[in-house]
Amino acid sequence: MTDREPAHFATPAEVTDIVTGLVLVHRAGLRWKLAFGAAALLTALLVVAIVVLLVRGVGIWGVSMPVAWGFAIANYVWWIGIGMAGTFISAALYLTRQGWRSALNRFAEAMTVFALAVSSLFPIFHLGRPWFSYWLAPYPDRMGLWPQWRSALVWDFFAIGAYVIVSVIYFYVGLIPDLAAVRDRASSRGQQVFYGLLAIGWRGEARQWERHATLVKILAGLAVPLVFSVHSMVALDFSEGLLPGWHSTIFPPFFVAGALFSGAAMVIVLAVPLRKAYALEEFITDEHLDKLAKMMLAVGWVVTYGYAAEIFTAYVGGDPYDTALQRHRMQGAYAWLFWATIACNSLSIQALWWPRVRTSPLALVVIALLVLTGMWMERFMLIVTSLYRDFLPSSWGMFHPTVWDGAFLLGSIGLFALLFLIFVRLVPVLSIAELRRHAAERVDTRP
Repeated sequence: MTDREPAHFATPAEVTDIVTGLVLVHRAGLRWKLAFGAAALLTALLVVAIVVLLVRGVGIWGVSMPVAWGFAIANYVWWIGIGMAGTFISAALYLTRQGWRSALNRFAEAMTVFALAVSSLFPIFHLGRPWFSYWLAPYPDRMGLWPQWRSALVWDFFAIGAYVIVSVIYFYVGLIPDLAAVRDRASSRGQQVFYGLLAIGWRGEARQWERHATLVKILAGLAVPLVFSVHSMVALDFSEGLLPGWHSTIFPPFFVAGALFSGAAMVIVLAVPLRKAYALEEFITDEHLDKLAKMMLAVGWVVTYGYAAEIFTAYVGGDPYDTALQRHRMQGAYAWLFWATIACNSLSIQALWWPRVRTSPLALVVIALLVLTGMWMERFMLIVTSLYRDFLPSSWGMFHPTVWDGAFLLGSIGLFALLFLIFVRLVPVLSIAELRRHAAERVDTRP
């Protein structure tokens, strides 16, 4: 990465030069190499954990009866939630013609693709026999091993599959004009061939731009409802279970809000170091940070409402098992987890009411990291507190995570970071085409 001072660019040509230069000209600095090394080590830890899991089975985790779900499902829901906001920020803001998305959409879309890739690992390995994961797909066979259509795992397969396909296509289609710009400015033959193949013959003709705009609009229209449907499906994994704390109709909208909440926090965590390392303050401005902070604050209040509604309905409904669950959460063995979740997700964001905090990069990163931590703890709390105290006292039992639980969590973070670091070195991190259009508009409006 580079430590150059931020510059001010006005013309479309200068926008193209600076963004393509990040890929073609600037070499990886010491900070990028250190971050890449740390991410690679954590990814290696994940690989080791996967090998041990395949050899020894899911018994290496802390799962047992009655807590048959643990870190793996919490990681899965956490990562797939992070992946939701990237597409929402890009597609929803595109459909509503919000110009400020142009500085965020590229790496937000990349965040979605990488988070979905990481999240897809956990349901497969949690099956116990991951080599039979293809049984989730409705393939024709002579043995009659058709999927159980009443299983939420099959719903997840279709929901996540559709979302991954649309997200990857949406991400790649938006990249094509920028890949062509990198191809045209590449000096080495290898770079010209590499980016030329990825640009699939883009020449920037009016007919191509017209069809490109139509395709982007169609994909954005598909992606926005998928954001809501995918995490609603994930919520139904819990809602269909007849357990206190799970069997609730509030879960689908509650999970969608939580996904947008953690996703917006991750966008902030990526945006602030990115603009600092590459001196992109001219493009990722304080106004962008302010809008992201407002989005996180608004969705955070929806999440807080979900916490309150869950407690309220449990006590008003009068079900003894639901009220007992709420007491266990607030006063039981995992009370620290409940109150830490409230502190991270509901209390920390109240600082965002102040404009000075919303435009402070350091404060935003700290709050966003607290939110990401709190959202993981929330997913873990929802799983464990509904399982460790069953209907019968004879079925009660604590969950004790193992070192391999932690290895999978840290390794997944390392894999995500590794993919993102490779992305910022090989692909324009900002949308050149959209930034050029905005630069041209600024030039045209000058007195």
